[in-house]
Amino acid sequence: MTWAKTARLVATALVLVAGCQASADTPEGTAERFLDAHYVRMNLADAKEYCVGVARSKVEEMQHLVGDQMIDDSTRKPHVSYELQETRDEGEDRVSFLFEGKIRVEGADEFTRHWLVNTRKEPDGAWRVSNFQEFE
Repeated sequence: MTWAKTARLVATALVLVAGCQASADTPEGTAERFLDAHYVRMNLADAKEYCVGVARSKVEEMQHLVGDQMIDDSTRKPHVSYELQETRDEGEDRVSFLFEGKIRVEGADEFTRHWLVNTRKEPDGAWRVSNFQEFE
């Protein structure tokens, strides 16, 4: 396969994968991007950018607990995937989502977690995560 064909194939795959995620300016898209940053990429600084209120405080507390512990390419990270299970409209400016996550760690059994992610529309029109919970 030529380099040009490979590049086109990769570009097409990226477009298809990007098309699977909700738009960033929607409540679902905000919740998904938060989960990606927090649980998939394990980047609390990025996750905090999607948060306000209680959610932001929770992420800041996690950052404090982690301290200067760096998560980089040498860190053994789990593989995390998730699927939307339920959506609840709680008014024009609030939507909650229940996600089921599968966590796989090399050399260990897979386990499941559930994440309840509450979003709200801010005065500037942007959707943000206002709270989140993790449970079995």
